[in-house]
Amino acid sequence: MTKFTVNDRPVHYRMDPDTPLLWALRDASNLTGTKYGCGTGDCGACTVDIDGEAIRSCQISIGKTEGRFVTTIEALSPDRGHPVQQAFIADNVSQCGYCIPGMIMAASALLRRNANPTDADIDAAITNICRCGIYPRLRGAIQRAGRIMRGEEQVTGAPPPGITPDDAGRDVPALRKP
Repeated sequence: MTKFTVNDRPVHYRMDPDTPLLWALRDASNLTGTKYGCGTGDCGACTVDIDGEAIRSCQISIGKTEGRFVTTIEALSPDRGHPVQQAFIADNVSQCGYCIPGMIMAASALLRRNANPTDADIDAAITNICRCGIYPRLRGAIQRAGRIMRGEEQVTGAPPPGITPDDAGRDVPALRKP
């Protein structure tokens, strides 16, 4: 039985301690923002924050996560107001979007350590693979997020977050078709 904290909540998984964290998050906790990509740790789609470090969740077992603090994309900023999320929106980084949660988690860990990264710093820290090729916009968005974090810039015009889980199934006036 493995115990650690996920998104500021204690969890106790009754799974084999060798189970990859990715599958515990997705299957047992229904935190599907953490994506399965390659299963070998190469693509980064499954990146989460563990104790402040960007970790490929397919490569760490829940047994090795015992007593640690895990943050997934769902808890980085529930209102999508984190500077990295806002910069990604403002700079139109996403294309298909599959790799984006892992990229955002890796970028947020980088910016916590270095709020003014160079292109070389970004390239070294963000080794995630994007099949759509968003890398030039990615660098720009990470640098913008750094400026936001340093108080040098504010994002304007980024759209508000979409519906919340509480809104699902309700008649939300803003979502009604005319």
